[in-house]
Amino acid sequence: MPVASVGDTADASITVTEETIESYAALSGDDNPIHRDEEYASETMFGGRIAHGMLSAGPVSAALADLPGDIIYLSQDLQFENPVFPGDTVTATVEVVEDLGGDRIRVETTAETDETVVSGEAVVLSVQHES
Repeated sequence: MPVASVGDTADASITVTEETIESYAALSGDDNPIHRDEEYASETMFGGRIAHGMLSAGPVSAALADLPGDIIYLSQDLQFENPVFPGDTVTATVEVVEDLGGDRIRVETTAETDETVVSGEAVVLSVQHES
């Protein structure tokens, strides 16, 4: 299997439901009422429940895994730009933008609904799978 190189892209999507939010809260232990309590959340600047930021960034990891080679996360820089609401579909797109040497690559990462919700960059190892 080849390794990822400059110009390679991949994407992945997830539709966020109320059940997805509840499951993520249970797995992560993040019980912030902005995510779990509609009455509370309706009084906030968002006007209702929103997904956890890391849940909205999750498709980035899935997209990275679809790049060529075995991908190993080393770092991720994220900016949370807009909220994700139940019913939104988040699509992450990743693009390899720089070969850093030593099997390390820099990848631009974006997640969008009808607008950008998360942006940033990752550094990952892209190595050839040894059979």
